[in-house]
Amino acid sequence: MKVGFLGVGGLLIATAALPGFAQDSIYACTDASGRRITSDRPIIQCIDREQRELNPSGTVKRTVGPSLTAQERAAKEEVERREAEETARIAEERRRDRALLSRYKNRDAHDEERGQALLQVDAVIGAAKKRVTELAADRKQLDQEMEFYAKDPKRAPASLRRQITGNEQSIALQQRFIADQQGEKQRINERFDEELARLTPLWTAAGVPSGRVKPVSPSATR
Repeated sequence: MKVGFLGVGGLLIATAALPGFAQDSIYACTDASGRRITSDRPIIQCIDREQRELNPSGTVKRTVGPSLTAQERAAKEEVERREAEETARIAEERRRDRALLSRYKNRDAHDEERGQALLQVDAVIGAAKKRVTELAADRKQLDQEMEFYAKDPKRAPASLRRQITGNEQSIALQQRFIADQQGEKQRINERFDEELARLTPLWTAAGVPSGRVKPVSPSATR
C-alpha cells in the first residue's frame, strides 16, 4: 500500500482512530500534493480530507472523514448547535402561527377578543375610580371635622389624624393601581398589535376574505 513511513505502532494508532476501519476495504483519496493514493485501510496522508471507501469491485461504498481536530470538532458542534436552535425557532414560530390561526379565524375574531380584554380592565379601573370618589367624600368630611382645630391642628384627636393619613394613603394606592391598569391596557394593545402583524399575512395566505378584515377604531381599544 502507498503510505508514508510512520512505523507500525504509529500507523496502527492513527488508523484505529479513524471511523470505518476495516481490513477488507479499499480506500482512495488525493493528498495535499495532488497524488492519488489507494490503501487497504484509512490513509494517513488524507486524514485531513475526505476519503472514498470502495467495494472490491471499485464502486464507492461510502465516504470517510475528514477526521477533525479537537478545535475543528468544537467549531463543527457549535455550527450544528446554532443550526439546531434555528430549526427549533422556526418550528416554534410555525407552531405559534398555527395556534393563532386556529384561535382567530379572521380579523373580527381578533378584534372582539381585544375588545373584551380591554373592557375587563376598564371595569377594574372603573371600580378603582369609584373607590377614589368615595375616599374623596370621606376626606371632605374629615376636613370638616378638622375645621374645629384650624387654629391649632395639634389639638386634633389622634384618631382623626390617623383617619386623614389613612385616607391619603388609600387614595394614593388607588391612583397607583389605576396607573398600573392603564399600563396593562397598553400591554394588551401591544400584544394584540404584535399578533395582528403576524396574523395579517397568514390570513392572506389562507384566503380569508378581505371584506372581513376591517380596521379597529382607536377609541374602542385604546
